[in-house]
Amino acid sequence: MECSKIPDMLSNIRVVLVETSHPGNIGAVARALKNMCLHELVLVNPLHFPSSEADARASGAQDVLKNARVVQSLEEAVGDCPLVIGASARKRSGLWDPLLPGEAAQRALAQARSAPVALVFGRESSGLTAAELDRCTHLMHIPANPEYSSLNIAMAVQVLSYELRIRSLQAGESQGEPVQQDQPRPEGANQASVAQMEGLFKHLEQAMKDFGFLQAGREGRIMQRLRRLFHRAAPDEREVNILRGILSSAQGRKSMRAAEHPQSDEPR
Repeated sequence: MECSKIPDMLSNIRVVLVETSHPGNIGAVARALKNMCLHELVLVNPLHFPSSEADARASGAQDVLKNARVVQSLEEAVGDCPLVIGASARKRSGLWDPLLPGEAAQRALAQARSAPVALVFGRESSGLTAAELDRCTHLMHIPANPEYSSLNIAMAVQVLSYELRIRSLQAGESQGEPVQQDQPRPEGANQASVAQMEGLFKHLEQAMKDFGFLQAGREGRIMQRLRRLFHRAAPDEREVNILRGILSSAQGRKSMRAAEHPQSDEPR
């Protein structure tokens, strides 16, 4: 099936490459995307771009390179997306329940019907940092040979792009029937973007410090677990605003108590 006849949810999916060091890999990723009817590429601080080597490796997908967007931070690349799937060669800690490529593609297509989706791939040598994974809502792991599991970045992109292509074809053959979503939302309720969720997390961390809940040295681990909790819940924009309103109200009462009882024994 021609790309023009596939449901346009693919146009809402972007591939994000973080600090790619080899320009040839950027060109190979562009080729992988165009092979599977994807076209949006975002580059976070690439070491060399534009590059003649990238153009050569793109092999007919120079239009994807020409339209690629270069940004300075992962936050800038994914801030407007409610669903951000980070790829990792490792399954990481027990905080994550990694998705298989097919599961990741299914989630991405379901979300892409109404909002942009980002698929994030890290550095060739070290992948994504823990802090960068914190900006992702889900983790995807390709179950390669455990004795030789490292994939070239373009190969990893190709695997997920293929899964997206197959499911797009199936959706087209079903005459555009909706891809099943995990949790139907009320009309007019949009899932909160990553930027909005980051605002909630910063507010929550500050509130817990104000309440004396967070102990020095444990902030990171607790916030990681809370991030996973709220990303699983996938709140909409109004729900995030309600949560932040509750935090603000609680912080205000805490401040009033501190002013009325400056010598209180509240834990800090």
